[in-house]
Amino acid sequence: MTRPRLVALDIDGTIVHGRRPPSPAVLDAITAATEHAEVMLCTGRTVLGAGTALDHLGLAGGVTLTSNGAVEMDTASRTVLSVARFDISAGLARLREVFPGAVFGTEHVGVGQRVSAPFPDGILAGTVTEVGLDGLLGEPTPKLIMYWPGRTPAETAERATELEIDDATMTLDHELPWVTLVPVGVSKASGLARVAQRLGIDRSEVLAVGDGDNDREMLRWAGHGVAMGQAPPEVHADADETTAPVTEDGLADLLRRWF
Repeated sequence: MTRPRLVALDIDGTIVHGRRPPSPAVLDAITAATEHAEVMLCTGRTVLGAGTALDHLGLAGGVTLTSNGAVEMDTASRTVLSVARFDISAGLARLREVFPGAVFGTEHVGVGQRVSAPFPDGILAGTVTEVGLDGLLGEPTPKLIMYWPGRTPAETAERATELEIDDATMTLDHELPWVTLVPVGVSKASGLARVAQRLGIDRSEVLAVGDGDNDREMLRWAGHGVAMGQAPPEVHADADETTAPVTEDGLADLLRRWF
């Protein structure tokens, strides 16, 4: 691949590890990339959660995709440009059947989350309002999240094999017992394709980097998809190559090759 014209970066597990800010090496590598290519974030975080990363990185141009591609915002102003929403009724009912005891949340764009019951402290960005299960059904949302207390990601993934939800796109988390639903047909890949087309950039000129289930379509779509070293095997299988883990600044190593 020649030097990419568009670089799409996941946040958690790619740019940052846990609640730590980006390392100096990663910050320097991303800054260098912005001098030669369009650099954008493609994340499962909400608008508010992505804003924290943007503050660290100093990105001030282009757009940012949040909520697994369901929300697009202007990076400089943090203005929401578009939102894909869906009715969560069927998905919520199915998740409740398969994951007894789970807690749920829906994104209130630009504000925070409405939740059925408390989530672990510090895990959600913005204002968190407890509304009960019925309160989640009040209006369409770009994202439905589920946390399964006391369970592991492996248990959650095993149970998720039973799931069939026709009107939503489902992804899992490999570090938390967590399921995310967004509107059917929506993904980081669909959002990235839209942005690339608008910029006149062919997919062969796109570099995408990620570590999670919600990155898999994006890694397959991009001209060159790169999995972080700690990613699960299925993510590696969808990537063109693997870099070092986030704990070893794998993203910085990768970006230095081109920029």
